[in-house]
Amino acid sequence: MRKAAVLALALSSPVLAATLPSKAVLSGTCCPGAVWTPDSRNLMFLDGPPARPTTGIYQVSANGGEVTRRFSSVAFFSPRLIWAVRPGTGENTTLERLADQRRFTLPTRGADVAWTRSENRLAYTRSDTAGNFDRRATRVFVADAFGSPRQVATLYGGGISGWLNETTLLLNGKSVAAARDRDLFTLDTRTGARRTLASALSFRGVSLSPDGAWVTYYVAFDSAARNGLWVRPTAGGAARKLSAFGSYRWRDARRLLLIPLDPNGGPHVLREYNVGTNAWRTLGDLGDQVRQGDWSVSPDGKKVAYLSARDGNVRVLTLP
Repeated sequence: MRKAAVLALALSSPVLAATLPSKAVLSGTCCPGAVWTPDSRNLMFLDGPPARPTTGIYQVSANGGEVTRRFSSVAFFSPRLIWAVRPGTGENTTLERLADQRRFTLPTRGADVAWTRSENRLAYTRSDTAGNFDRRATRVFVADAFGSPRQVATLYGGGISGWLNETTLLLNGKSVAAARDRDLFTLDTRTGARRTLASALSFRGVSLSPDGAWVTYYVAFDSAARNGLWVRPTAGGAARKLSAFGSYRWRDARRLLLIPLDPNGGPHVLREYNVGTNAWRTLGDLGDQVRQGDWSVSPDGKKVAYLSARDGNVRVLTLP
């Protein structure tokens, strides 16, 4: 029995991880920041001369092959590619529905917006432009598509972390400028009801699961009890401090992928945490490293794309 336990531990060790095969789909160090299309079939990226005839948003299949132009203009595109968000030179930003080119404007001062999953509603912030960031007032606005904005909150030293659902925002910031700690909290934009999830000097890497049910974040330079990588249910309940640290992305509503920090400079290992079972497993190593944290998970949770530190190519692998 003891031998079996030792064997199981050894097989789960990141040191013994098998190398996950990957394929270069873009080469020539052209394309940092590539993002997935909603159907998980392609990767989109910004490029232009001299590699491409004109500047625009291009795409390539996740299996590699021909590069084609997806959009001739540059904009912030919504996750489902329903909207193009085009900041102007002044207060107003133009939002265009791509299906029919119908447009409306919002006074975002050039900022991008945060969309609900349906992309029928959005949120944005407007912050003071002078003074220490920790004491700057940030006003949070929400609006329906083609509707007028409405202010729902004022924060200091914070902003929007995402939408939990069609009506509830996840925000972080201080309630008064002089406070030491920030709160991570949910806000029902219809009723104003607020639920504080955690308090800390600051929250970093705040990331919502695709269904909005879980949030992960890390805290640094605070007390020993607060520091670390955490995952927490957004409906309330106890947080879990994860026994790992590194770069993380949600794979789906229940699984969090993490590349542990490796100070020795070896190949990056891909691990997976399941919030349902509260258990880790090692998926494998890349045989490579990710350059500058540039990696992403396809919306269907089946593939990972990353910028190779070895050759600067964008590579794609299929997850176990």
